[in-house]
Amino acid sequence: MAEGKSILVVEDEAMIGMMLEDYLETLGYRLHGIAMSVDDACDQARQGGFDAALIDCNLQGEKSWPVADILAERGVPFVFATGGMADDLPQQHASRPTLAKPFTIGAVERALGKVLAAG
Repeated sequence: MAEGKSILVVEDEAMIGMMLEDYLETLGYRLHGIAMSVDDACDQARQGGFDAALIDCNLQGEKSWPVADILAERGVPFVFATGGMADDLPQQHASRPTLAKPFTIGAVERALGKVLAAG
């Protein structure tokens, strides 16, 4: 399913970003890049060039909803990553798939497979 598809990772914790990079490589995806702030992620979302995104809900204390809004406008599939129930998704994104931390490679594979198949 992966077939070299490119994934943007939006994650502010370097260790989790590196783990996701390893997972993506193992699953046959290409890493488009890692954005560690909402501003950086919004810039990358506007530039595009990737097939899907994994978005941490909370980046350095800031919610990542603007990134999701840009991707949704552009029709780019994405999965939210959350470390807790405090990340109440905004209504317009409530139906998006979410991955709970800590991630497993199987959960990442299923979530990306689901959004890429739907897209």
